[in-house]
Amino acid sequence: MLLLELLLLLISMPIQAEESVCRRLGTALLPELTKEGDFNIGGIFNFRTGQDGQTFTFQSLPAQAKCKTYREVQFAFTLIFATEEINKNSYILPNHTLGYKIYNACGFANIIESAIALSNGQRPIINESNCTKADTVHAIIGNSASTPTMGFARIIGRFYIPVISHFATCACLSNRKEYPSFFRTIPSDYYQSRALAQLVKYFGWTWVGAISNKYDYGVNGIATFIIAAQEEGVCIEYWETFTSTDSASSLAKVVHVIKQSTAKVVMAFMSHVEIKVLLDLLYQQNITGLQWIGSDAWITDNTLTESLGYTALIGSLGFTVPRAQIPGLDLFLQEVNPSQFPNSIFLKEFWESVFNCSLTPRADLRTCNGSEQFKNVKTFFTDVSDLRFTNNVYKAVYAVAHALHKLLSCEENKGPFPNATCAKPSNIQQWQVLHYLQTVNFSMEGGETVFFDNKGDSPARYELINLQRATKSTMEVVTIGYYDATRPKDKRFTMNNVNIVWAGGRQKVPVSVCSEHCPPGTRKSLQKGKPVCCYDCIPCPQGAISNTTDASDCLKCPMEYWSNQRGDMCIKKEVEFLSYTEIMGIILTIFSLLGGFLTTLIFAVFFHYRHTPIVRANNSELSFLLLFSLTLCFLCSLTFIGRPSEWSCMLRHTAFGITFVLCISCVLGKTIVVLMAFRATLPGSNVMKWFGPLQQRLSVFALTLIQVFICALWLTTSPPFPYENMNYYQEKIILECQLGSAIGFWAVLGYIGFLASLCFILAFLARKLPDNFNEAKFITFSMLIFCAVWITFIPAYVSSPGKFTVAVEIFAILASSSGLLVCILIPKCYVILFRPNENTKKHLMAKTPN
Repeated sequence: MLLLELLLLLISMPIQAEESVCRRLGTALLPELTKEGDFNIGGIFNFRTGQDGQTFTFQSLPAQAKCKTYREVQFAFTLIFATEEINKNSYILPNHTLGYKIYNACGFANIIESAIALSNGQRPIINESNCTKADTVHAIIGNSASTPTMGFARIIGRFYIPVISHFATCACLSNRKEYPSFFRTIPSDYYQSRALAQLVKYFGWTWVGAISNKYDYGVNGIATFIIAAQEEGVCIEYWETFTSTDSASSLAKVVHVIKQSTAKVVMAFMSHVEIKVLLDLLYQQNITGLQWIGSDAWITDNTLTESLGYTALIGSLGFTVPRAQIPGLDLFLQEVNPSQFPNSIFLKEFWESVFNCSLTPRADLRTCNGSEQFKNVKTFFTDVSDLRFTNNVYKAVYAVAHALHKLLSCEENKGPFPNATCAKPSNIQQWQVLHYLQTVNFSMEGGETVFFDNKGDSPARYELINLQRATKSTMEVVTIGYYDATRPKDKRFTMNNVNIVWAGGRQKVPVSVCSEHCPPGTRKSLQKGKPVCCYDCIPCPQGAISNTTDASDCLKCPMEYWSNQRGDMCIKKEVEFLSYTEIMGIILTIFSLLGGFLTTLIFAVFFHYRHTPIVRANNSELSFLLLFSLTLCFLCSLTFIGRPSEWSCMLRHTAFGITFVLCISCVLGKTIVVLMAFRATLPGSNVMKWFGPLQQRLSVFALTLIQVFICALWLTTSPPFPYENMNYYQEKIILECQLGSAIGFWAVLGYIGFLASLCFILAFLARKLPDNFNEAKFITFSMLIFCAVWITFIPAYVSSPGKFTVAVEIFAILASSSGLLVCILIPKCYVILFRPNENTKKHLMAKTPN
């Protein structure tokens, strides 16, 4: 139905009155290049470009345009070359020949007409009553553009005639429902767009401009690119579309957007026609320095140098189909002559254009004699140094030939069609060719494998090229990398060790970002109302790091680690404990050893003068035991210094508790002795027999044993243990001894406090007894100091952080021990050494006033 509508539409176009409809159609549908064979291949190529930007509408006929497109001419003659090469090959289609019908389709209407002519086989006019004779081709190769190909492939697909394009890359053509008979020997833009997105990401460009034409090729291609780019973390600053025939104001708007943008990289998805128009406009406004990324439709086009601003394309990057070689094609093209195709109007015009002559006598031009040769002139038509898309035409012809060969090689009763039948060679249907074309899989002479997937697409393999070194008429295309979509994703894109020429003569990769990269130690913070590529760099908080560039979040360090100053690495937290090597630890150690040394020195003095009255009068046995316990009290503070361990934690508190109880027990015993001694002086009193030396020893032992029992119970139930405190400081670990059972700890301190309080009360009661050897007043002062120290110790201990907790405890031990030493023992030592006259029994027995 659609075909009928198009035919009626074409027939109803206004034409000159003197020209009949049949005659008009007959002229329009004549193939330019034709040769009959057993099987025929159709070709649709755009030999001519539009004239003065004219576009075709169904309101008027398109005007004839001057021949310009050498590449399309090369495509057409490559088709001819391939068919003749196959006809000479005895391994493909033996005993059969391939023919061709190539149409010169310039403009959308001519493309549709050509496709219709190939599908219904119209031949030249027979007569006015019977215009044509049906003669359908078995496959059609063409067109070079996506939009026209979409137009006729949808029509031709209704009749299941295979259409193989060498240049139409729009991903939309992979839709088998819309285009059931479409194939192509060039990869789909689906893969090219993703390859371009990976290319942009590879060079670190996250802020890119996008421009395309308004046709299906550009719109679909750039839309796919934008989606793929966003998946790669690339942002698009703008997307503008235009055509070469847009108004001046529309084109000016596009140029203005490019000029005002901050993106230095521009992705251009369009044909060579649009890019040249855009380059001219940018050249007029002196807009340079842009890094262009090109699609395959223009990146290798040999007419780019026709633009005034073509030098701006130096450094452009883009993917294109791999370069290939076709042996013998160069000689074949050089031998092309109008005499080979006498009915081709185009070939005559082409010949006259190349050699600047006329095959028919004219006054303004020299006359061609047909003996001219292409090998004597330099033209893109015979240039085979960079065959890319031409090779796609070559592969398309061979794909059709292999499909026909497989069709003819079908064994009876083993065929792919209903009831295992094969196609009849005398009546081959296009849908049968379509079936075999879907299954072809062969290798070209150069080793390239040709096959089609279930969507009719070829495997996506590209070369990454760089436009370098412009001359007046050409630019050099240099391959700098490869992309193969058949490989694993992380191995698809590879680079050569080739120097890349960058836009604007830059020596380094251009920078195109909305925001500079966030260094390690910072994270990205998105700017409100802007794309994700626009952000601020926020330093990571303490305890968190980022060790990569452009990190979106900071990672929290493990509990034992903390962030360094740069915030890019987690380092082991500083471990804090009271060490022997630090100043505070050294000072406390010195005081502890000094106290122990002084006590030992006093012990030696007392031992030397043990027979003197002052030593004997103050209960020498308890004095020596007191000096021993005080020495242990001074030295036990050393267990609090150093790295806490399991044994040191258990030892420090128990040793401190037991030695202090032993010390206080001795003082308490001495206090009781003083009281008992004065009690014994009363008439009839025999109290001393109840607290003699044996009782004194037993009382000290019993009181100390109670503390030993408390400590043993503490150690067996819940002993102290080393603990890494990470709660007080975030940036460091405090090594401390956890108490285990707090009840045990406070029971030890409480028992010491109880004994000290009892001793203080008894000493206070005996402080005014009237004898010189009465030491109750010294014990009172010592216990007063002792209790004051430990009362102030409790809040200081609770509130002190880290190692200062240990320092407070050591200070309390040293201060209380020093108080006992200074108040009780040093005065006696002073008398012994410096006032020997007072170290007599008479002096000690002398009464002092109450």
